[in-house]
Amino acid sequence: MNNSPGVHYDAILFLSFGGPEKHEDVIPFLENVLRGKPVPRERLLEVAEHYYHFGGISPINEQCRVLIAELREELDAHDIRLPIYWGNRNWKPYLNDTMVQMKQDGVKRALTYVTSGFSCYSGCRQYRENIAAALEQPEADGLQIDKLRVFYNHPDFIAVLAEQVGIALANFPVDVRDAVHVAFTAHSIPLSMSSTSDYEKQLRESCRLVAEQLDLPESRWKLVYQSRSGRPQDPWLEPDILDHLREAKSHGVEKVVISPIGFLSDHMEVLYDLDDEARRFCDEHAIRMVRAGTPGNHPRFVSMIRKLIQERIHGADRECVGQFPANHDVCPLDCCPAPSSVRPPSSPTSRR
Repeated sequence: MNNSPGVHYDAILFLSFGGPEKHEDVIPFLENVLRGKPVPRERLLEVAEHYYHFGGISPINEQCRVLIAELREELDAHDIRLPIYWGNRNWKPYLNDTMVQMKQDGVKRALTYVTSGFSCYSGCRQYRENIAAALEQPEADGLQIDKLRVFYNHPDFIAVLAEQVGIALANFPVDVRDAVHVAFTAHSIPLSMSSTSDYEKQLRESCRLVAEQLDLPESRWKLVYQSRSGRPQDPWLEPDILDHLREAKSHGVEKVVISPIGFLSDHMEVLYDLDDEARRFCDEHAIRMVRAGTPGNHPRFVSMIRKLIQERIHGADRECVGQFPANHDVCPLDCCPAPSSVRPPSSPTSRR
C-alpha cells in the first residue's frame, strides 16, 4: 500500500534511446551511441549495415510517437492533464533541446518515463546521468526531474508478456505444444555492468512470472541474450540466442517461441537479431520459430505507465507480483554504477 500524498508535477517527460530515420542519419546516430565506449570502428560499421538493411530507418521513433499518443489518451481518460514532452538520448528530438523547451514553457518539476523496464547502468543510471547533464544547461536551470521506477514485476507488464507468448504458442497445434521451447531474450551487457546491478535477477524474475502464468515448467524455457557489442575479449552475458538455438537443436528441439522479454517494442535489434538472423538460423536448421510480440502500445501496457504516474502524483498503490517488492523511486548513490571504461568524472544525483 502507498497512502502517502502525491507530489505536484507540471509535465511528463518521455525519455527514450532514439534512432535514425533516414540513411544519412545512421553513422552520426551510432557515433552518438558509442561515444566514449571501447567499441571498434569495424563494429560500428557492421551495425550500420543492420540499419541499412531496413533502409536506414529505425522504427523506434515512430513507436515512441504512437505510444505517446496512446498515453495521452489514457491520461486524459483519467483526468491527468499534464503535457507530455519527448526527448532522446542519442537522436532527435534530443533530451537537451526538450528540457530547454520545458523550461521555456514554465515547467518546474516533471516526472519522466524511460523506455526501459530493468535496472542496469545503460538502462537506468545512464538516463539519469543524461538528465543531470541536460540540467547543467543554463537554459534548463531550476528544473527538477524525477524518474518513474522500473517495472519488471508489475502485474500489467507480466500479463502483457504472458499474453504475447501465449499468442505465439497458439501457432502450434495443441498436440505438439508441450514440445515447444520458449527462449526469452534480453540485451546482453558486459559482466562488469551486470555484476553491479540487478539486471539478471530482474530478468529471471520476469521470465519466471511469465512462465508461471502460462504453466510452463522450468525445463521448457530459458533466459538468453542478444545484440552483444563491444570488444570480443570482454566478457558479456551469455548464452547468445544463436548459440542457444544451436544447443537446443542438438538436444532435439524443433519448435521454439522467442520472446524478446528485455525489449519494450519491435525496434531494430528485435527486427534484425531475431526476425532476420535467428529466423534464418532456424530455417537452416529445421526449427520452426515463432517470435512473440513486445508490449509496444498494448492497452494494458499503456495503462501500466499511467498507474506508475499515479503512484507519484496521487500516492496510488505500488503494484507488483512475485518474490520481490516494487522497486525504489529514488536510487541509492551506488546504484547501477558505470563500468570503469565508461564511468563519468562525477556521479549523478540520487533522484530517479
